[in-house]
Amino acid sequence: MTLSNDASDTSQQPDTAQQPGPYHGSGSLQGRTILISGGSRGIGLAIATRAARDGANIVLMAKTGQPHAKLEGTVYSAAEQIEAAGGQALPLVGDVRNDVDVAGAVDAAVERFGGIDVVINNASAIDLSTTDDVDMKRYDLMQDINVRGTFLLSKLALPALRQSDAGHILTLSPPLNLDPKWAGLHLAYTMAKYGMSLTTLGLAEELKADGISVNSLWPRTLIDTAAIRNMPGGEKIVQGARGPGIMADAAHAVLTGSHAVPDSGSRTGNFYTDEQVLAAAGVTDFSPYSLGAPEDRLIPDIFL
Repeated sequence: MTLSNDASDTSQQPDTAQQPGPYHGSGSLQGRTILISGGSRGIGLAIATRAARDGANIVLMAKTGQPHAKLEGTVYSAAEQIEAAGGQALPLVGDVRNDVDVAGAVDAAVERFGGIDVVINNASAIDLSTTDDVDMKRYDLMQDINVRGTFLLSKLALPALRQSDAGHILTLSPPLNLDPKWAGLHLAYTMAKYGMSLTTLGLAEELKADGISVNSLWPRTLIDTAAIRNMPGGEKIVQGARGPGIMADAAHAVLTGSHAVPDSGSRTGNFYTDEQVLAAAGVTDFSPYSLGAPEDRLIPDIFL
């Protein structure tokens, strides 16, 4: 079978980002089956590897089946890392924009592991161009991967998630911050990422009666990925970033309930930041997650 894609498919993480941080979650993902889009490198792979340390089953849906000229790793090398960490892996090459591929990934996960407990919408494309400068092919790509891909994967996984006793959809997208600043800076990208967040908002409400939790997670600071490193001046920019490991720990805390964010009011429909979740889980020192820059010199992420 061939499947495909995504955000994490454009991001790569250094070896140091895989090292355990100061978070020690009380919950476990042992035996849970996680279907993740774009998990062949970067944040997606970090999240998958962290879950694998618990003994989770990871279904990787990403489009890099053959080595890329500029990006390290494939869906198969990612699967090897996941299994080395202690989990089971099912690598699928394919495209989150393709209905047949996504349906095939859901079917393969159910056939191999008996169901799906968690869907992680990690696939995403980025272009920070202004409206004058953005190419419409890039606009369409962001809409197709970020918005349609998130909606499609979530939609097709719903029957399996309803059969789980702890169904969860976690999307890597920002809070719906309507400060005009963010729309004015990069309208095309903002619409695409907010489309992912609207999917969280809507599904959380729609699925309340089904007992499926739906949340979003976003980094408080810049995260070191190949997408950033490949930008002009990227090698210097990432010096003010944290490694993907912080997002991996935060995702683990959300998915296992190893946090209790004050005033959230519910386990569904939340737009968490990594720092918020980990602070609620007892983390007081975030410096081990950085690449060496002092905490006061880290670069804040967008949309916050």
